[in-house]
Amino acid sequence: MTKSIQLSHGKSAYFASDSHLGAPNQEASRVRELKLVSWLDGIKEDAEVIFLLGDLFDFWFEYKTVVPKGFVRILGKLAELSDAGIPIHFFVGNHDLWMKDYFQKELNIPVYHKPQIFLINDKLFFIGHGDGLGPNDKGYKRMKKVFTNPFCQWLFRWLHPDIGVRLAQHLSVKNKLISGEEDAKFLGEDKEWLVQYAKQKLREKHYDYFIFGHRHLPLNIQLKPNSQYINLGDWINYYTYGKFDGNKFLLDDLK
Repeated sequence: MTKSIQLSHGKSAYFASDSHLGAPNQEASRVRELKLVSWLDGIKEDAEVIFLLGDLFDFWFEYKTVVPKGFVRILGKLAELSDAGIPIHFFVGNHDLWMKDYFQKELNIPVYHKPQIFLINDKLFFIGHGDGLGPNDKGYKRMKKVFTNPFCQWLFRWLHPDIGVRLAQHLSVKNKLISGEEDAKFLGEDKEWLVQYAKQKLREKHYDYFIFGHRHLPLNIQLKPNSQYINLGDWINYYTYGKFDGNKFLLDDLK
């Protein structure tokens, strides 16, 4: 179902993705967290709505009564903005796909596990993290079936949080899943699987903007004269974000 948002005069919609807070260690993560908090604080005056497109955390798993330790600054800032009446929409990524209802109950932030369609002013947006979409990425698609399997999640929940979180963080850093350094290179439009996915969706229906994260690479590709593919990059190497003012979409970075 398409969700409609009408931007007020002078207001904008903001987009960011892939901060991977918590990795590779707390010291390095804290620097990025403070930058993200500062950015959110700086846009609060003209933000009509904020979209966070996943992998905010390098690992997140919600036990019934426990969530991962830390991240108090970013959670506090999100709570502040939400309490101030700024809608925030969160799309889970492949690192924080174990989100349940914590954000909804504590921060009043809806969480989406699949791409969503938004009509912002008169522009149609197709928005999602981007993992598992399009051709290729077959290894991850198989792994995602395991990650999202209710029985597998139930088994993991039986691990003590000190063990479960440490194990997940170790595997994430060991496999270089935080930055995707080997994948964060432009492959050419014909080999970018999210671009191919967007083109396939365009054959079914018109969209003005496809907004994704996951690739850790800022990209702005014109698919058709009136349709663009945007990848938001990350808050590890690029510190990039998107801004839509009601007329045009700008992919920008911290100066």
